[in-house]
Amino acid sequence: MTTFSLLVGQAADADRPLAVSPARVYNLGSATVDATSAVAHQEEVADVGVRIAFDIPAPRIYPMATSSVTTDPTIGVHSDRTSGEVEIVLVVDGGELYVGVGSDHTDRDLERASIIWSKQYCPSVLGRRVWRWVDVEPAWPRLMLESTVDGELYQSSLASVFLSPPEVLTILGERVTELPATYLVYCGTYTSLARKIAFGRSWSATLRDPDTGDRLDLDYEVVDLLAEIELAYRVPLRPGEPAEAR
Repeated sequence: MTTFSLLVGQAADADRPLAVSPARVYNLGSATVDATSAVAHQEEVADVGVRIAFDIPAPRIYPMATSSVTTDPTIGVHSDRTSGEVEIVLVVDGGELYVGVGSDHTDRDLERASIIWSKQYCPSVLGRRVWRWVDVEPAWPRLMLESTVDGELYQSSLASVFLSPPEVLTILGERVTELPATYLVYCGTYTSLARKIAFGRSWSATLRDPDTGDRLDLDYEVVDLLAEIELAYRVPLRPGEPAEAR
């Protein structure tokens, strides 16, 4: 079982350590308060060929193994068509609920074949610092969620466009046959500012309180592992793919 070494941010005291060993990761899609506000993101992924299972009620739940999550500052992929998505991450550990920030990094070509396979394949990145929900709940309406790619602002929205953490846990309790005592939840993403999927190497994600200045930050780099192999010796990603397309 994977154990993550996190830090719990505390307003008046130094951050305290938190070690969590989640049994499962639940990745949500279209988890906005207003269902119509999720349409723009659905449209931008449709532009790169991704089809969403609209016959399944939102928010759609993608269960993942914990091996798909990392706190490492570098992740390896096999394509230059991968991209991050800033998300609120819930850390449920027994009776305690924490709020963090993460990036649901996704291979967009693989996502065209299967959303759930692409999410399991590409590492979802988790920031190491979290807040206790009871501490941050009063600030929920003003918290900002943002991301950058290669230094350019990519996404920016209020965290409150998404269902609140207790609402998310209620939905999971209704739709998951048996929730483990400890698990993570990636709570979905909002459309990019340009309403267009971006690709890049350097990604950041932030959940911040504009009034207090307190923030949760995440930064990571993407390495295309296949690019390290000389072109003539690269195994094709897809059967019959010509060498120049690899």
